[in-house]
Amino acid sequence: MSKSILTNRKAYRDYEVLESIESGIELKGSEVKSLRAGRINLDDSFARIDKGQAHLYNAHISHYTEASYLNVDPDRIRRLLLHKQQIERINGKLTQRGLTLIPLKIYFNDRGFVKLELALCKGKKLYDKRSTIKRRETDLEMRRALKNRR
Repeated sequence: MSKSILTNRKAYRDYEVLESIESGIELKGSEVKSLRAGRINLDDSFARIDKGQAHLYNAHISHYTEASYLNVDPDRIRRLLLHKQQIERINGKLTQRGLTLIPLKIYFNDRGFVKLELALCKGKKLYDKRSTIKRRETDLEMRRALKNRR
């Protein structure tokens, strides 16, 4: 049973998710304890592949208050742990189709390791966002009507 730390709801609103990938993340020092306390922000974060390695940018993991003075930078670039074949496949899709690699969720897996769910996403236009909202509202109205009918 995995324990979810944070879900990036902004990503679901602004992007259309095409494919998701699970990856590990390289953490230093007290960052794991800070994650256990839920002190992370993924709002404007993204991943990029540089020189055969995947990196996570703009993810803010706050300092752990009980840690020593040897804290790391909360906004540092973190390496993502993926297999070489996965990186090559993702890089091919990113360059061909103009997609973006966005973190959707960060969680602890069954073994206690921190995992990051990445997704190949395509940005939504304004009219796509409006149609999504309209579809959600109509579904809600139908469920209400069915509930009242019973």
